[in-house]
Amino acid sequence: MEGQEDPQPTGQGSPATRKAVDLARLIKEDCSRLLELYKERETFPENKTSEGGPHLVSVAAISSPDVLTTVERVWHHRCALRRCLELLERQIVWEEEEMGEGGGEYEEVRQAVKVRLGHLLHSTRVLLEAEDVDQGSDHLSPDHDCTQGTEEVDSSNTMNMKIWTHHLLQDLIHWTDSAMKTLHIFHMERTGQQEQQEL
Repeated sequence: MEGQEDPQPTGQGSPATRKAVDLARLIKEDCSRLLELYKERETFPENKTSEGGPHLVSVAAISSPDVLTTVERVWHHRCALRRCLELLERQIVWEEEEMGEGGGEYEEVRQAVKVRLGHLLHSTRVLLEAEDVDQGSDHLSPDHDCTQGTEEVDSSNTMNMKIWTHHLLQDLIHWTDSAMKTLHIFHMERTGQQEQQEL
């Protein structure tokens, strides 16, 4: 998945950082739509799917997040998105085993999220590897996992799994939105550096 190119055109000659921002925005929109479709399809007990609950996916705690460079924040977001993709793949397997393969809009959007997340992970990997070369930031290995405290769920309990899926979709929206904002800052910084070098 990560080795595939982004099939979504973002304009010829666009910098890689701009494409990553556009892709993160597209995934966030897809995830929002996927959550809407999921809530239309499923019913839940009251107070089981409230917004703003604890995240399934979190990254290692930083004592002073403000001291992180933008590149380090991109790296942390990549860790979180990679874990989100792993959980989404697990959720897809569970749903297909429980309900079989469908062909409706929900399944189409879910597949689009999965594929585009793979593309975004590939894009951010390339960006981080370029930073390793430019800055010697070998601690920002794209393969390093900085996620922690990921909540597990008993997949044999259907209701628990449905609630877990709802939380996962909320996490996908949270992390893609946050990644989009961080990648935008990264893009602006790199564009500024490029312009200065061209002067």
